[in-house]
Amino acid sequence: MAPGKRRRLCVGLFVAITAAAVSFGLEAAGKQTRSETGTATDEAARPATARPRPIPEAGPLAEPKSLDQAGLPAEATRQAIPPDNPQTPDKIALGQKLFFDGRLSADGSVACSTCHDPARAFTDGKPTSMGIDGRLGQRNAPTVLNALYNQTQFWDGRVKTLEEQAALPIVNPTEMGQPSMDAAVARITAVKEYQQTFQEVFGRPPNSADLVRAIASYERTQGSFDSPFDHFIAGDQNAIDDSAKRGWELFNTQGGCNKCHALTEEKRDVTTFTDNDFHNIGIGIIRHNVVALARQAEQLINSGDAKAIDHAAIQTDMSALGRFLITKQEADIGAFKTPDLRNVLVTGPYFHDGSQETLWDVMDHYNKGDGLHNPYLDQDIQPLALTEQDIDDLVAFLASLTSTDYKEQGAKELARQRDISLTQRPQRDTARAFGPKPPRPEPPGP
Repeated sequence: MAPGKRRRLCVGLFVAITAAAVSFGLEAAGKQTRSETGTATDEAARPATARPRPIPEAGPLAEPKSLDQAGLPAEATRQAIPPDNPQTPDKIALGQKLFFDGRLSADGSVACSTCHDPARAFTDGKPTSMGIDGRLGQRNAPTVLNALYNQTQFWDGRVKTLEEQAALPIVNPTEMGQPSMDAAVARITAVKEYQQTFQEVFGRPPNSADLVRAIASYERTQGSFDSPFDHFIAGDQNAIDDSAKRGWELFNTQGGCNKCHALTEEKRDVTTFTDNDFHNIGIGIIRHNVVALARQAEQLINSGDAKAIDHAAIQTDMSALGRFLITKQEADIGAFKTPDLRNVLVTGPYFHDGSQETLWDVMDHYNKGDGLHNPYLDQDIQPLALTEQDIDDLVAFLASLTSTDYKEQGAKELARQRDISLTQRPQRDTARAFGPKPPRPEPPGP
């Protein structure tokens, strides 16, 4: 939910997609994962039978989304289409086929859809994802829904475009495991149908640049709005219940959620619910000696080797450094990207490490101002003094952001999470939630 923020980048939301009468979406790629201890899982510690689940098939939820959705920002959607990769129906169809094709992975067992399953709102429902040979990384797989509006991709923002993002998982040893993009292209080129389709779409044989262009074009068809909240904002006062309405008010006031999940605090943002910034919200940092990790990472960062940084972010404890891996700024240690909140109910578990199972856990984390011993914690993280009714109302609001496509799934998930919350609230600490903000330790010296 809403973290406090160290700085406010009130940059215009670089969102958009579409010129053609086709719909759009985002991209599947940077799947990331971790072990229970938060460290890369050792081969010896992993069961020999661990394998990724079967590649999901493309079903109705995989189809490009309509542009005629309540709440969909038409102009921003058009602007999201890069001039060098215009949308065409044939290119989108090619990208969709590639998105579900395991031949992009080294052993044929993993596709983009393995971690971005449309039936699971383009996530995999796991704390962290599994790549080839049962390999686990360090980070939770974000949804592809509305990723086209992201100003940066991955939890640490290490690339900006969907095209760049689509390439990295293919060659990451923990994810799809290809030794190079050329190796992936060779697998695709061996398929006569692909040879013909690439020629028809791009006027040339398969190559790595066009491969990721096609995948990104498909992902840009996954704009997902048309939620009860969108209909409420459009004027239907009965579209959401009183609890969700109270939650929307708390979101922008006592809850402080708008400090990060809006472009500015002054104007209520009803589009993608993110400031496009990075924040340390007190998740996972105490497990690691981040100062030592930061020193270790500096040489890597100075090298500017994107593949090496991608490896470190997904396969090593340096993952805990977050945005620091990209900027080498001490203030960015443990800072991760503010995610879009649309469809948040059906895209758990939550946070960059998938450490929280329910939205009640998320709210409890923020309510107590967690991260007491974290010297890099964002300044606005503090006890919120939210009552149980307040938390229920905020969850009701978040549930109202579920798109029509996932209405039935959302209802089941809300009931599941509510049942869990009645008996398991590991993050709940009422005393701290209603207490003063404790002093924060100073960051260690050089």
